[in-house]
Amino acid sequence: MAAFLLGAAGMFAVTYSTQAILPELGRSFGVTPAQAGLTISVVVLALACGAWIWGPLSDRYGRKRSIVLACALLVPPTIGAALAPNFGLLLAFRALQGLCMPGLLTAGVPYVAEAFAPTIGGRAMGYYVASLVAGGLIGRVGVGLLAAVVGWRWAIGALVVFPLSAAVVMQRSLVDLPVELPRAGMFRGALRQVRNATLLRATVTGTAFFFTFVGCFSYVVYRLERPPFAFGPAVGSLIFVLWILGAAGPAIGRLADRIGWERLALSALALAALGLALSLPANVPSIVAGLALVTLANFSGVTAAQLGVAEAATVDRGAASAVYFSLYYGIGSLGAYLPGLAWERYAWDGVAVTGFTALAIAGTVLLLAAARRGSPPP
Repeated sequence: MAAFLLGAAGMFAVTYSTQAILPELGRSFGVTPAQAGLTISVVVLALACGAWIWGPLSDRYGRKRSIVLACALLVPPTIGAALAPNFGLLLAFRALQGLCMPGLLTAGVPYVAEAFAPTIGGRAMGYYVASLVAGGLIGRVGVGLLAAVVGWRWAIGALVVFPLSAAVVMQRSLVDLPVELPRAGMFRGALRQVRNATLLRATVTGTAFFFTFVGCFSYVVYRLERPPFAFGPAVGSLIFVLWILGAAGPAIGRLADRIGWERLALSALALAALGLALSLPANVPSIVAGLALVTLANFSGVTAAQLGVAEAATVDRGAASAVYFSLYYGIGSLGAYLPGLAWERYAWDGVAVTGFTALAIAGTVLLLAAARRGSPPP
């Protein structure tokens, strides 16, 4: 499993490599905070589009081939992003990165379910999420600290080591699972999964966490640069160390095995709302405590949602994963832009309100589904 986790971590490091340095990108290219946030939005929007290709492709041609190919294809646009001479080209290279990443994500969730979950259960998804945490720490804290020393271009360019090495190691190490050809064409399975109610509930849940999490951590760096904090980029990037809470992923997976993914998701939604409330006062301990709860809730909720995706389909799992990630990233991509508009007008209060709204929508969907089934309240 180690080779696969290396690839997942490398992919996630590249995905959010600009998040901790948004103010620096804004100053370098002369763009607003919301425009700088597009360096994240274009990645996740392209990822949403690419999911419809990579998910069915992994069903037909194999998970391992898709994962290794996607990792190798991620190398050239990562170099291009570091060398981009203007903001438009930076966005273009970031979009190309996003088109490559679904091969690691949409094939990754069914690969975990098929290769690892049968032996170690929910812990497998927990390990997977923990590897994304490690990549997120590298992409955020590592890039933020390195950019303060050698500049943002070298910091972003250095990340090319991860997809390059991961592609080589995964080609040699990953188990090649047997391929079951779709019964009704490459994309018919994806269209059939759009009507899967369990899958759609998991998707709404994961999207709410993603939207809230991206919004909070994209614009907290702007908040920490302003009075009364006035922290520099290196110090401000340390807020991303809170990602280490994602190391609880395996324990969260075991908890999901005991109480079910929907109950875990509802508990995580409540925890995230509490975290947003704690982040409102303008003092460092309160902000850190609030974002710590948002972080723990996010990884709990995303683990729960991905377990929901795995449970929602026994065939066409790549297609089901494509539906999940296309909506997850398509809607979630707004989490790097809409909170930016709210920030420009209402500061941190506006960012928090956008998060509360997303969490409320997901909670309503899950509670209504439980009420229809007559399930006991969590």
